Amino acid sequence: MDGIIIVNKPKGCTSHDVVSKVRRIVKEKVGHTGTLDPLATGVLPLLIGKGTLCSKYLINHDKEYEVSLKLGIETDTMDAEGNVLEKKEVDDSIWLKENIEKVLKEFVGKQEQRPPMYSAIKVAGKKLYEYARRGEKVEVPKREIEIYSIELVAINKISKEIEFNVSCSKGTYIRSLCTDIAKALGTIGYMSGLKRLKVGEFTLKNSITVDDSLDKEKIEKHIITIEELFKSKEKITLDSKKLILFLNGVKLSFENKDEIYRIYNSGKFIGLGTIKNGLLKRDIIL
Repeated sequence: MDGIIIVNKPKGCTSHDVVSKVRRIVKEKVGHTGTLDPLATGVLPLLIGKGTLCSKYLINHDKEYEVSLKLGIETDTMDAEGNVLEKKEVDDSIWLKENIEKVLKEFVGKQEQRPPMYSAIKVAGKKLYEYARRGEKVEVPKREIEIYSIELVAINKISKEIEFNVSCSKGTYIRSLCTDIAKALGTIGYMSGLKRLKVGEFTLKNSITVDDSLDKEKIEKHIITIEELFKSKEKITLDSKKLILFLNGVKLSFENKDEIYRIYNSGKFIGLGTIKNGLLKRDIIL
């Protein structure tokens, strides 16, 4: 079984938990293209078998989220699972729809963002959450991200939450975004809810749920093959002689542009190849 499935990750489990469960069912190598926090739900693409070799082509995908931001409380993890650091009254003026929409629009575009301390980013060979758990201070470098769009969905003064949808680049930390938005509104806050709606072209529409009913047959039914995954890429057909050379790692001369190609022989999908400087070489072979 080689390809990718789209899982709708439930709240309360880690991405590793989902990977482990699917691995036990398919008895193949399984990986993912980017973690979701235990608090978060939604789209989690899982790579199965030789599909794991496609990770390098999928990790840079843009993402879309449905976000809940609770105002008036700050936590050390920037989400609902952390320890409360501060509580603050939220002024009535902050809840004005026009005010919130204006602030949200200010975050659209390229910008530098400081990742949260409770994250897996490494500094000096150690993950940031390792420093945080030990109470050690370390300078967290900012990174460039881009917010493509951000739209207010709802305002709830009773629960002191606002909900918004955001489309953003790879590497964007929504917890940090929530903290920055709260600050721009003139208060404090943390991410109280997160649902990932989209990763690249993968959406919740074709996702499956990881529950007790999940079995190998259901996974096979929903798997996206490597051939289908790269259906937008051009096709190159090799005769038997060239195919043997290609499979043995010999680079073949082609005048096509530098790109990924689907490789075929006698109508059968063989795998993927890449052309660089006029030379075709093997990449992922089934």
